Amino acid sequence: MNFAQIILPLNLKGTFTYKVPDELLGNFQIGMRVLVSFRGKKIYTGIVAEIHQNDPETFVPKEIISILDDSPILPKEQIDFWHWISEYYMCNLGEIYRLAFPSSLKLESETYLKLKPNVKVDFENLDVNEMYLIQALEVRQLINVTEIEAFIPKKDIVKTVKSLIDLQYIEIDEKIAEKYKAKEIAYLRVNEEELAGNSLPQILLSLKRSPKQQEMFLAILEKQTENPEKPIRKSEILDEGNFSHSQLKSLVDRNLVQEYFLQKDRLEAYQGEIEEIEKLTHEQLQAKKEIDEAFDEGRNVLLHGVTSSGKTHIYLEKIEEAVESGKNVLFLLPEISLTKQIVQRLEKKYGKELGFYHQKLTDFERVEVWRRIKNNDIKILIGTRIALFLPYQNLGLIVVDEEHDSAYKPREVSPFFNAKDATQMLSKFYAANLILGSATPSVESYYLAKKDKLKYVFLGERFGKVKLPEFELINFKEEQDSKKIIGNFSLKLIDEIKKELERKKQTMILHNRRGYANVIECETCGYVNYCSNCDVVMTYHKYSNEMKCHYCGQKASKPKVCPKCHSENLNERGVGVEQIHEEISRLFPDSEVDRMDVDSMRKKFAYEKLYEKIEEGETDIIVGTQMISKGLDFDNIELVAIPRADSMLYVQDFRAEERAYQLITQVSGRAGRISGEGKVLIQTYNPQHSVFQLIKENNSDKIYKHFLEERKKFLYPPFVKLIMIELKHRKEDKVNRSAQFLGSVLRKYLPEECILGPEKSPIGKLNLMYQYQILLKLPRGKKYSEMKNLVLQSLEEFDEITAYQSIKKMIFVDF
Repeated sequence: MNFAQIILPLNLKGTFTYKVPDELLGNFQIGMRVLVSFRGKKIYTGIVAEIHQNDPETFVPKEIISILDDSPILPKEQIDFWHWISEYYMCNLGEIYRLAFPSSLKLESETYLKLKPNVKVDFENLDVNEMYLIQALEVRQLINVTEIEAFIPKKDIVKTVKSLIDLQYIEIDEKIAEKYKAKEIAYLRVNEEELAGNSLPQILLSLKRSPKQQEMFLAILEKQTENPEKPIRKSEILDEGNFSHSQLKSLVDRNLVQEYFLQKDRLEAYQGEIEEIEKLTHEQLQAKKEIDEAFDEGRNVLLHGVTSSGKTHIYLEKIEEAVESGKNVLFLLPEISLTKQIVQRLEKKYGKELGFYHQKLTDFERVEVWRRIKNNDIKILIGTRIALFLPYQNLGLIVVDEEHDSAYKPREVSPFFNAKDATQMLSKFYAANLILGSATPSVESYYLAKKDKLKYVFLGERFGKVKLPEFELINFKEEQDSKKIIGNFSLKLIDEIKKELERKKQTMILHNRRGYANVIECETCGYVNYCSNCDVVMTYHKYSNEMKCHYCGQKASKPKVCPKCHSENLNERGVGVEQIHEEISRLFPDSEVDRMDVDSMRKKFAYEKLYEKIEEGETDIIVGTQMISKGLDFDNIELVAIPRADSMLYVQDFRAEERAYQLITQVSGRAGRISGEGKVLIQTYNPQHSVFQLIKENNSDKIYKHFLEERKKFLYPPFVKLIMIELKHRKEDKVNRSAQFLGSVLRKYLPEECILGPEKSPIGKLNLMYQYQILLKLPRGKKYSEMKNLVLQSLEEFDEITAYQSIKKMIFVDF
């Protein structure tokens, strides 16, 4: 008898045992998708993780209904990788499966199907089951898979659905809003057939009663005759001649003019021939040589290159080598908006062999990429962290750009894993080479490199020997005392911005806080507006004139009077990026000031539009949050100003200093990339702070030495391993009791000094859920895996308590 362990897309522990029917044995392999029923009638698409002969003794396993693939959809390396993530990050395989697979590849009972709009069905080519399903969908707009069982046999359901999806008659209704879509532009042309059939005077005579239509027709004809190759934009014709849409519609209805659409993707703004990549400089060649030596020894590389040192050039050389040797490449970025410049260099060369994979793709597009990767049609894939799970066939190189970025380990999406660390294991399973690149590597990566676990390659010079920007500290306290300030800006800073504007250069101002003011406070009784779902004060956004909670999205109108004492004496406290933007616009009324933060970038293509505006030099000053520190490479930015630098340091996080250093260094890298005359002004109340002093010295070795000494002193990573356990429930007393109980269980197995808490989370209530945390500091090395097993044992004991089964439990490893 044959049995299989199946991974199901459910957040349940482990895999599930099923019996393999004799008729399926011939072509049954690990990595295939199968259809199984689970808990009664529910149907799920599972993945075969293991095939064995062990008959379970305690239960009778169900049979697998059918196989969905002719060959494995998931390579063995990926299954090993899933198992590693599940084990290391203490999450379930089902969670990984849900994140990794596009919805269309994991059909289940709750999946809803619908007819594609305006589809014409050719019934002659359909089999009986396909006809039944189409007819049912014509009667009812939405049908879920459970309902299909009533008229199609279980074993044929997926075959029928798959066939109709491939024919593009039906689609899976995932209610996914398409965030980024190729832009369609309307063009016009004169109908050549009409012109050939009738003479021009005849046509003009027929339009005699409508002089505007006649004029419009002639305008289109003139443009078309002048330059037959160049398409004529509809908007151009309407604007130039001041024509209306109804006049155009009449011409289209008479068949004299045709309207057609061409797709234009905003990201592909670059039209010219791609220039050859500049030859590597001596320093870059030296770095590449060191990387080659490391790869020959089978070691991974940390490429630490100062901003604008040309790390991308080195990546491109290594990508070229990998593709020439017949291997595939994965290029990982923290955010998809950063792809623009690398794409321009790669797509002219590799065309269809270049692919993208990220959360903003629709489900159908994700399936397309999945299939192309499986068929080995894509040689280079650019993606965010979910691209790690694609079924690569012969991965040879992984490049992780901006490896320090916190977007590689978000806390909002489960399973919680660090993509940067996971790539090290993925490269091991595929025997691929790995480059981690950054101008400000994370302290953990730097430590590993110094311990020789990674090969450390340093690029200390900007490309073309351009000078690094100068740092200058402004003591804001002194400026305040001598009355040399206007609002949040010292006169010195204002003068520097004036100088840049006179030289027709651009300035960047960084303030990493959304909104206008942190809080609206009543001067009479001290009342502040708290979010009704969370334990946080709501932030005031002047642009939309509302109060917003940045954690749950709750909105409220700005109070006109204090709800508690009815006083009208309400004051804005704290400074947000909107306020900085407003002040700068007031100080420089003749300059173009733009804002770049999450709120101003919500509109479709807002990022691309602003990008083009800065590139064209139409913007003089860019005010923004950390968004402006990423991926912007412009020639004209000379000055970077940080008016309230202290706010970055005083955050409840042991990584606050490291993050401040990274953010300041990254944003300073935008200045003087061509001229070498970049300047960074940091305004602070505490210029003697060690981080500011070290940044000013611009000596990375010294800075990392300082960080590592601090971490060692207070026992934080990389000297210990951290595991954070977070418990959530709607009732505070219940979550408090459960946290105390889990704390006592953990203390039974682990030494007291390893356990901190349980404590109420820094934000005690989020989205109506009360939160308690337990932080575990565990030693590194062999002892770690022993202690981790004891943690798992404690969690199992906790799960056995029926009263605590409603408690939501989240585990963050390497927190």
